[in-house]
Amino acid sequence: MPEGDHRQVDVTNARRLRREQSPAERSLWGALRNNRLGFKFRRQQAIGPYTADFYCAQAKLVVELDGAYHESRIEQDIARDEWMRAQGLEVLRITASELSKRRNETLERIYQTTQRRIEAPNPNPHLSP
Repeated sequence: MPEGDHRQVDVTNARRLRREQSPAERSLWGALRNNRLGFKFRRQQAIGPYTADFYCAQAKLVVELDGAYHESRIEQDIARDEWMRAQGLEVLRITASELSKRRNETLERIYQTTQRRIEAPNPNPHLSP
């Protein structure tokens, strides 16, 4: 498949996922949108062959919100996380249960991780924060 066609499929999939959010995704997006944590996040962001649930470009941070269906996708998630890390991204995985039971602690964890990524010196001068 030509590269342009692959990108269009990713964007189309990302748009569909934004329309079909789970309750947990809607809840987390409500906390992340409009710089509410002090950082700009995008939701359902196409990154290479994948779509990240939430992405902060400034911190190169992907936040994945895992529901029960991820239990059957462990190998795919591992491969995806490895690919993301190879691109210089950090992947922070949060379960829907964790968000539901410990919302404030979960948001603090996202905040702290984002802040750490932005403040950390970049070891590769060819990668910008």
